[in-house]
Amino acid sequence: MKKTAVKKTAVKKTAVKKTAAKKAAPAAKNTASKNTVAKKPAAKKATAAGKATVKKTAAVAEAAVGQPQPAGKPESPAALVRRARRINRELAEVYPYAHPELDFENPFQLLVATVLSAQTTDLRVNQTTPTLFAKYPTPEDLAAANPEEVEEILRPCGFFRAKTKSVIGLSQGLVEQYGGEVPGRLEDLVKLPGVGRKTAFVVLGNAFGRPGITVDTHFQRLVRRWRWTAETDPDKIEAAVGALFPKSDWTDLSHHVIWHGRRMCHARKPACGVCPIAPLCPAYGEGETDPEKAKKLLKYEKGGFPGQRLKPPQAYLDAGGKPAPPLGAVSGT
Repeated sequence: MKKTAVKKTAVKKTAVKKTAAKKAAPAAKNTASKNTVAKKPAAKKATAAGKATVKKTAAVAEAAVGQPQPAGKPESPAALVRRARRINRELAEVYPYAHPELDFENPFQLLVATVLSAQTTDLRVNQTTPTLFAKYPTPEDLAAANPEEVEEILRPCGFFRAKTKSVIGLSQGLVEQYGGEVPGRLEDLVKLPGVGRKTAFVVLGNAFGRPGITVDTHFQRLVRRWRWTAETDPDKIEAAVGALFPKSDWTDLSHHVIWHGRRMCHARKPACGVCPIAPLCPAYGEGETDPEKAKKLLKYEKGGFPGQRLKPPQAYLDAGGKPAPPLGAVSGT
């Protein structure tokens, strides 16, 4: 009898345990379900944070190449070509007298002056070259020059020792390889000491009438501001911008862009408030937008000041431009 009672008690305990287990199972499921639901908003937050990080990274990368963030739909290649060419047309009307801002009378003088213009202003070069060319008028003369005498003349241009070496070296190259004549081909020019593609295109475009794009510091800055290209390498910029225009436009395009960069679209504080191409510029607003304040930022003839050439073209003078003062002279403006 006792054994039977013990067995019945054991059976009852087992039944109680099973009932408890069954009740616990749904409770556990509910708890797991609640946890899963609770995790979903967190996952959404993590996804949103990830997207924000991606956007921030893209913005930082975009800023790193100097590009304003695009507003709305990306510009198609065809639309970019139309906008770029319209900007050039507008600038042609603003600067109809645009020209190389180095004084020269022949290809040799332009070649030497362009080499000297590195890391200094065209004005300083124009104030220096009259003395240089008066003493050494031909490649033969400069090739045989005493380096110390040339250094003394070129001292105002900065880096005068390196520049002396370059102009004497290129003069010797002209005499030895080209009979004292400046060659009219890119591949020949870039072989001369101190002559790169930029210098070669200045000479080809302005002394020989052969189209070329001059990618100087102003040109690089403006074409990136206008989002014509995001390239930073001068050769790649040249190729990218060249593809937007007919080859016949390249030389004048270079003048228009460089003149605008020197007069209005400055590196630190562009005169946005008086810019004639403001409606076409993705970077409008980076500079001063108040017209009266922007006017005060204009340089050279646009601001009523002398230009960079001591002997500028007549068209420049007719448009109100003023010649630059010679070295040592005090300007009245």
